[in-house]
Amino acid sequence: MAILETLIGPITSIIDKIIPDEGARAQAKLELIKLEGTQEMRLIEARLQAIVAEANSRDPWTSRARPSFLYIMYIMILWALPMGVLAAFEPEAATDIASGMNAYLNGLPEPLYALFGTGYLGYTAARQWGKVKGVDS
Repeated sequence: MAILETLIGPITSIIDKIIPDEGARAQAKLELIKLEGTQEMRLIEARLQAIVAEANSRDPWTSRARPSFLYIMYIMILWALPMGVLAAFEPEAATDIASGMNAYLNGLPEPLYALFGTGYLGYTAARQWGKVKGVDS
């Protein structure tokens, strides 16, 4: 319940800041206290514990899987910056690079994209199901 206790303090301070009416603020805090013992709060706590456990995992695949995927996406997006500079000085080279990248990505078969999407979503759904069932942490 340590996570729950650490959540209630910040949530009540947020309630104090965003709800100006004293009565509504008291009602919101009362609902938070009611929520504390419910199954929904236990589910939220379980999700937070799973996130913390994943982040603290010693297994590099577990702790870095999602960040690594995001880093790849960030690199792909940030690649536009040097391409923009290159386009300013060598427009033909930038166009050739972009055309080559498009040709490569369009050359990958559609079932490969479907397989990646299905695998990624399937993995995510299986992990969530395992966490809800209490099998995975």
